[in-house]
Amino acid sequence: QVQLVEAGGGLVQAGGSLRLSCAASGRTFSNYGMGWFRQAPGKDREFVAAISRTGGSTYYADSLKGRFTISRDNAKNTAYLQMNSLKPEDTAVYYCATTRSTYYSRTQRYDYWGQGTQVTVSS
Repeated sequence: QVQLVEAGGGLVQAGGSLRLSCAASGRTFSNYGMGWFRQAPGKDREFVAAISRTGGSTYYADSLKGRFTISRDNAKNTAYLQMNSLKPEDTAVYYCATTRSTYYSRTQRYDYWGQGTQVTVSS
């Protein structure tokens, strides 16, 4: 079992920034790739970004490249999502998750999920 706890969400004005964190406990954090997903009301959960076990490779949804940055600190068992130039359409619940797969954008490939953190971007 892996327990994941997201933090850092909140209300921000358009153009602002937030940094989300995802603290992991349980099994060895560095054994898992990490992903961030988001889900807006009435919409499916969508892939945001992912990072390999060592942090050497990162992946992003095409629409978010350049604004979002994923990172991880294996010594702290924590993954991060830096979000800049936020837009109202970024409003969603953001989830982190673990995977042993390299199909990082596929929700079904993730094993453990956090409870989510709400991000609201006002116009």
